[in-house]
Amino acid sequence: MITGLMFKNGIISAANNISNSRQAVDALNIFPVPDGDTGTNMSMTINAAAADIAAMPEDSSLDEVSKRTASALLRGARGNSGVILSLIFRGMSKAFKGLDEAGSKDVAKAFRMGCDAAYKAVMKPKEGTILTVAKGAAEKAAELAPESEDLNAFIEDVLAHAEYVLSQTPEMLPVLKEAGVVDSGGQGLLTVLQGAYDA
Repeated sequence: MITGLMFKNGIISAANNISNSRQAVDALNIFPVPDGDTGTNMSMTINAAAADIAAMPEDSSLDEVSKRTASALLRGARGNSGVILSLIFRGMSKAFKGLDEAGSKDVAKAFRMGCDAAYKAVMKPKEGTILTVAKGAAEKAAELAPESEDLNAFIEDVLAHAEYVLSQTPEMLPVLKEAGVVDSGGQGLLTVLQGAYDA
């Protein structure tokens, strides 16, 4: 089960992971505009949350930690990618409402609600972006959750599928294919999720 403390440590680890990979993610950034700041924006966004929740008590519930994370992300959001990241976590926090801890089915619901929140906020959602990677993770989580006994294996499989979806983004967006890169926002999201899982 994922507890409030695990979620907190996950966010701090996620912030460190994207900070360390910031320049690599920036270098992929060519869509929608090649301004090379996706990794920086996502890093600043999640670091705002990591700083905000660092002092929360160790016995804080998952509900409390995820809610505070979501509101700190929203306040600290930078750029499109940062806003979308904050919306994904806002949807997740709604799924964790009232929970002390979460199992596979709760996590699958959180992925779905996070994905839905992000899609709703974008006027013309484009496939081959961070949204597609979030959707891939949500769909895989929904498929695996009913049978899943082992939360570690469950999250590993979800992340592996998200990585596969990311590898397919150049097939969905010609501009990525032309440049020979995957989507920077999708890579940033995967880096955040991988960092959280590593904790």
